[in-house]
Amino acid sequence: MPDGATPDDVVSDGDVAADEATVVSDGGVTAEDATYRRATHDDYDDVVAFTSETWSDRGGSDYLPDVFHDWLEVGDDAAMERRFTCVAEVEGTVVSIAQVVLLSEHEAWCQGMRTAPEYRGAGIGKRLTHELWDWARERGATVARNMVFSWNMAGLGHSRGVGFAPASEFRWMHPDPDADASTPGGYELVSDVNAAWSYWTDSDAREHLQGLGLTDDESWAVSELTREGFADAASDRWLTTVRSDRGTHAVTYRVREYERENEDGVEETWMEYGVAAWDDVDALRALLAGIARDAASHDADRTRVLIPETARHVSDASLARAGISDEPDFVMAADLTADYRGGAHLE
Repeated sequence: MPDGATPDDVVSDGDVAADEATVVSDGGVTAEDATYRRATHDDYDDVVAFTSETWSDRGGSDYLPDVFHDWLEVGDDAAMERRFTCVAEVEGTVVSIAQVVLLSEHEAWCQGMRTAPEYRGAGIGKRLTHELWDWARERGATVARNMVFSWNMAGLGHSRGVGFAPASEFRWMHPDPDADASTPGGYELVSDVNAAWSYWTDSDAREHLQGLGLTDDESWAVSELTREGFADAASDRWLTTVRSDRGTHAVTYRVREYERENEDGVEETWMEYGVAAWDDVDALRALLAGIARDAASHDADRTRVLIPETARHVSDASLARAGISDEPDFVMAADLTADYRGGAHLE
């Protein structure tokens, strides 16, 4: 999702909408009746027509109408080779859309997967997703991932139906910014890239999350964390470890800040942290103090911190009164070295 998109407490955080992978829509259209091509600015009205009410039944709104033109403003040829927004057109009308972004030399991220209600069930969304995968595969990607909110049963079914498989799950902490937050005795916060990387590679958080954390160059996307990424965070943003005379006990890094309106229409500044890993509740409290002070130093109103969806991590966050989201997000992944066009690995 883009900067400023609604966080977990509003419904647009599940990024895949329904499109059952059957063979014929209610109107008798099949996937072969559609033309699949790169989106243009002229497609805006069609896209708005079938996305504006995506989650109206849950009190939320779709972000696609707000970011559609930005998605197409890729800037230069290099950016064009990194991002592909594809639409499906039936008899001159766009009825489905999705985007893929290359996050690294081998990782692709799929988002904004939508199909007009009257065309669901024709397999159009499935075919369009495979167009994205083909595009990413041709540029070296070996894995494609997406994110689906856990309540979005239709989106989860669509993801599984087109070939995504379960990868991981996470939740958000929301510690309050606080310039006066104190670090518990016996701990100190140190920006040490090597210690951060060593701790992360051996952590149970890394194992549960399959090495994934929020990427710094694409909102609401996760990619494999690297030592170089930690170094970039340390030099360009903020990275910290929790240290004592017994060693390193926790790590986190800041990704970005963004603006969004709250329920009263007041614009707030959010500070986002890519992942948090820690040993125990005391180490978490020290980490939270660092996050609270860092967010306050940038005049942030609210924060969100990605954590593993495990009983230990979620209950630790609750015990530390860190603020915790009600539901998790799911990360799905597809192996792009498989022949999905031929039906391999599909259930």
